[in-house]
Amino acid sequence: MTVAARCLRGATMVALTLFLRQGDGFAQSTDKGCLLESVPGTSRRVLHCDRGLTITVEGGARYRLLDRNGDGSTDGVALNRKAVLIDAPSSAALRGFEVVTPQAIAAVRGTRWAVDVARGKTSVFVVRGAVAVRRPSSGNSVVLGPGEGVDVDTGTVPLEVRRWPVARRDALLRRLGQ
Repeated sequence: MTVAARCLRGATMVALTLFLRQGDGFAQSTDKGCLLESVPGTSRRVLHCDRGLTITVEGGARYRLLDRNGDGSTDGVALNRKAVLIDAPSSAALRGFEVVTPQAIAAVRGTRWAVDVARGKTSVFVVRGAVAVRRPSSGNSVVLGPGEGVDVDTGTVPLEVRRWPVARRDALLRRLGQ
């Protein structure tokens, strides 16, 4: 990377830090390989990250980017409120990208999926590919395919994979500009 490119990236990251600290969302830091794009006319934000990873964040979402292995690249999102849409190429799957919520951990298998946290429940829906979902307190997981979703609460009842009705799917994806 050239000196000019490093300076531009650094200035962009500083601007991103200031913007995120002023808005509803927040990022743990901005040195995780992502650049922010605001979506005009909406409160949504899109983070374009290393290796083709894209994270669309619903306005008002509470989240932070994760760099669990300390390599400077985003490898997860901690989500506490509202929704994110993840578009993760297979390179992100190889690195073990996850969305962690109070009720669930959703791990990519090379895909596009949405995670929504509301009223003590996490809902995960897969648009494309496959996603493994489990409770943080349990090793038991389910794998979702395209058109499938699961609702996860803090209970111990086994997770049930369901094909989501079109209206439910469309309502969540519409919130994320899809």
